[in-house]
Amino acid sequence: MEQRILQYREYLLGICEKDYSDDERRQLCEKVLTQISFFQHERLIHLIVTITFALLTVIVFAVCAVAPTIPFLCLGVLLMVLLFPYIRHYYILENSVQTMYRCYDKLCLEEFHEIPKKQRKKGGAI
Repeated sequence: MEQRILQYREYLLGICEKDYSDDERRQLCEKVLTQISFFQHERLIHLIVTITFALLTVIVFAVCAVAPTIPFLCLGVLLMVLLFPYIRHYYILENSVQTMYRCYDKLCLEEFHEIPKKQRKKGGAI
């Protein structure tokens, strides 16, 4: 899934720079919105999985703090090893979907465009 979302993000960055007729733009916006909804669903599922793994890891280490045993320590290490890739994957999903939102706005000629933090501070815009 990670490769798919990264490839789609690059594709989207490429198409949002081109000029299209109104009909082509409308069709592209519908297709992009469908893909964004797929990735949003994936993001939600991975958020639930990541939070579950994080909670299980905390619970296992809390049990190990009270009554340390080898099986619980091994389980804690295993959960910790699995937690880092889940966090990384969720991070990629989140950032990619945010990029897709910006490309969608640009592609569909939406009036709202996110102002980067640096510009907000310099220009005094809210």
